[in-house]
Amino acid sequence: MTKIDKVLYTAKTHTIGGRDGSARSDDSQLDVKLSPPGSAHAGTNPEQLFAAGWSACFIGAMGLAAGKRKIKLPADLSVDAEVDLGTTEGAYFLQARLTISMPGIEPELVRTLVEEAHQTCPYSKATRGNINVELKLA
Repeated sequence: MTKIDKVLYTAKTHTIGGRDGSARSDDSQLDVKLSPPGSAHAGTNPEQLFAAGWSACFIGAMGLAAGKRKIKLPADLSVDAEVDLGTTEGAYFLQARLTISMPGIEPELVRTLVEEAHQTCPYSKATRGNINVELKLA
């Protein structure tokens, strides 16, 4: 396990009611109603929040990889994240797919940037070896 030498930021939230509750950040920038996945209830679910956070972080990691090569990423770069909640033998698990679209960049370079981003993105590091993750190029 890697120990952090210098903390850059700490996210703080307060959640009540679990999947039928709400979550709010200490600075009130995040204030969401929660609902179970696939339900008709108003609100988002933890899997959607995880997918949004991971895809945003992944784009940042690709930006770092491109910056090292003095490459400007396209403005329409996108990551579509899919996070599945499922069961195996009665236990709950996640699995994920990230589909990366980088129009105007050669596919081999895109693959290199994606692979580097997957090595440096904190979300990718947190999931590595713990859940099945598929990286796809659009």
